[in-house]
Amino acid sequence: MALKPEPTAPFHSVQYVLRVLETVSKHGGGVTDVQIARETGLPTGHLAPMLSMLRREGYVEQVADGAYVIGDSLVLLGSGASRQQALEAKLQDTLTELRDSVGAAVYISRYIDGEVKITQFADGPRTPKVNEWVDFRSAAHASAVGKCLLTQLDVNGRRDHLSRHRIARLTSRTITSEKLLFSKLDAQPPTVPVLDLQEYAVGTVCAAVPLTAGSAVGCLALSLPIEHAHRLRAAADTLNRRAAPVVLSLAI
Repeated sequence: MALKPEPTAPFHSVQYVLRVLETVSKHGGGVTDVQIARETGLPTGHLAPMLSMLRREGYVEQVADGAYVIGDSLVLLGSGASRQQALEAKLQDTLTELRDSVGAAVYISRYIDGEVKITQFADGPRTPKVNEWVDFRSAAHASAVGKCLLTQLDVNGRRDHLSRHRIARLTSRTITSEKLLFSKLDAQPPTVPVLDLQEYAVGTVCAAVPLTAGSAVGCLALSLPIEHAHRLRAAADTLNRRAAPVVLSLAI
């Protein structure tokens, strides 16, 4: 299964979103979309869906006269000592909504201290998470999560990881050649979800998209049982389009 880049696939850098939030923050009494466009230099065609996303996620609110003000989510995330707890709660709400939207278990993974770590996930009775039959830290070469994180490392970073976690054949579909693996990672377009078609576990297919927030290496992923593999393309495309709120939470 090959996924083609979407012309509308989101850029996962949040610099423009942050510029919008900075502009709204400057105008305590509210600011119109026309003024936001003027101050940020963003065309209205890009600004409208961005403001819609920010309203949906609670980062901005629209008051009676149509002006935009800072929303409760942004206020909460800036609340000092409780910020980390508020961030995790916000991300969990976003993941739960995304799980229900794509009909699959969803995960946030980060590359921390040279290891693959699932930091948060949302699953349910109808959307079971992956059975971690091999530690994800040792399966970066096979899982969608791992491959997506490896695409964000340079060659030395990848080799360092694989020197500590040797490539092993987990299923008949697992890539066991470092040269072939690196070639596929280098050819992976940043706007196309990374796939795992039963490479990590028989009976499971997965997709992952990068989360670019500063210098952090992370990804957003989903998993489906093989009987729902026909839904992977649509679910992965939705995951790609809905990555922006997750990136934003990580960047603020």
